[in-house]
Amino acid sequence: MYRAIMNSARLSGAKQKALLRGQQARMLNVHEYISMDIMKGYGIATPTGQVVSSVDEAEHVYVNMLNKGDAVVKAQVLSGGRGLGTFKNGFKGGVHLATTLGDVKKFTESMLGQHLVTKQSGPAGIVCNKVLLVERLYMRREMYLSIMMDRTTQGPMIVASPVGGTSIEDVAASNPEKIFTEPIDIMEGLSEEAAAGIATKIGLEPGTATHAAGADLVKRLYKMMIATDATLVEINPLAETNDGRIVAADAKLNFDDNAEYRQKQIFAKRDYTQEDPREVEAHKYDLNYIGLSGNIGCMVNGAGLAMSTMDIIKLKGGDPANFLDVGGGATEEQVHKAFEILNADPKVKTILVNIFGGIMRCDVIAAGILSAAKQIGMKKPIVIRLQGTNVDEAQKLIQASGFRMIVVDELEEAATKAVAIANIVKQRT
Repeated sequence: MYRAIMNSARLSGAKQKALLRGQQARMLNVHEYISMDIMKGYGIATPTGQVVSSVDEAEHVYVNMLNKGDAVVKAQVLSGGRGLGTFKNGFKGGVHLATTLGDVKKFTESMLGQHLVTKQSGPAGIVCNKVLLVERLYMRREMYLSIMMDRTTQGPMIVASPVGGTSIEDVAASNPEKIFTEPIDIMEGLSEEAAAGIATKIGLEPGTATHAAGADLVKRLYKMMIATDATLVEINPLAETNDGRIVAADAKLNFDDNAEYRQKQIFAKRDYTQEDPREVEAHKYDLNYIGLSGNIGCMVNGAGLAMSTMDIIKLKGGDPANFLDVGGGATEEQVHKAFEILNADPKVKTILVNIFGGIMRCDVIAAGILSAAKQIGMKKPIVIRLQGTNVDEAQKLIQASGFRMIVVDELEEAATKAVAIANIVKQRT
């Protein structure tokens, strides 16, 4: 998401790569209305409004809270590009301006229960179960402000621009000089000078009340980020209204999954309907799983080996169906569940298991796979490559099991066979 921003900011290659790696970390992504609620708790101004889940609720909010004034109706789906998306029922756009009650009812009805397809959602789209109704803001200026974790500086990084309300990637491509960054020493915190400097860079005039309000918002945003263990806070647009207010007109927050134990109230707001069911199930068993679009299921230990496995599958002409890292200390139960997830995926035509046993014992992997195979049956062809700790014991378990599995010693051979088998199965179905 931020590759163009980082390029435009002329950061080092190492810093760009570190940031992009950070975006791949497991994290909690919450809806806009939840993000706004959290921001309100830290004194950050947001538009008046309320989330609804029915047309009747939308009518009540429009009449009683927004006083029948102009309103913005926003589909609550966890995807970027909502405004340019299209619902499966043909209704275009996940963000609309409503000037009448009829507009509110029509837009809400067209969105609720429908799947919104965006540039980020994939062709299946994401279901819209809630709609956010907020007051229309009359804006003098639209700006962009975000804070994210940067691994190279080992602390937060502010990314800001005087141009907001549009794709920040487009701004970075067309006007890179309008993207500004400010690293923060996490031990020292955000200084008054840095906050004031950001307010100036986004176009607020020093010495004015709006500049002071902008600097104050930057400080509050940073305080919120640290207090909530957020990995990303983003406001686009950050609005300066005609009456001089500085308002977060949109909001996006992500949180570090490792902080779940101390951010229970926030993590209780996780909306599993917005996530890949396979990833949700894997998360329950602490498995690192990311669903992809291919047909070769991968079970690997270690993120680096998993990436290498996917690379060699592509090199051999295949397409991985997932990233699945069982980790270095997986139990037989976790391996069992990992195999169940792969076996149940209708897109998967064959499964490639690639284990390099160090801390992770090969016999534990084999036992977990065999346990799952006995319980649910072996519906997919399996290619297994095992090396390392207790590999001989693992191979004995497989040989004695009675299940037909293709066992090889080298990864290249394993990938070649997995791709060939997947192609054969695909042709037969």
